[in-house]
Amino acid sequence: MSEIDPNLLRDIIMDHYQYPRNHQLSEEPSYQSKHMASESCIDDITVQVKFDQDRIEDVRFDGQACTISTASTSIMSELVKGKTKEEANEIIRNYFSMIDQKEYDEDLLEEAIAFQNVGKQANRINCATIGWKALRDMIKESEGK
Repeated sequence: MSEIDPNLLRDIIMDHYQYPRNHQLSEEPSYQSKHMASESCIDDITVQVKFDQDRIEDVRFDGQACTISTASTSIMSELVKGKTKEEANEIIRNYFSMIDQKEYDEDLLEEAIAFQNVGKQANRINCATIGWKALRDMIKESEGK
């Protein structure tokens, strides 16, 4: 793992917190939704995904969330858009490996590497993974249908 300037990582997180991407829910019935709430933080978000067969056409989210949760969900929504479910699952697997302080492919994670040190702060892990868990669950549910 390469050493990345902590200021750059903080800038990525703050940019996605202040200007979250895909931060509006759709009224379209073709979206699947998953509501997620945290017991340990203010996080209370809904994540939506629109599948086009095996591809993720769109991901959106909204709700009340802390900096880490908002930024990580924003980055995730950008990262998986246009990817196949298999590609998205691979990105999600690598993200959780990074959070767990295990080996991961940082090229695959792009800006999500901003959360590489979250695993060292147990109280922030749920914040950094809440939106990712929602997407992972919806992909799993879509494949079970």
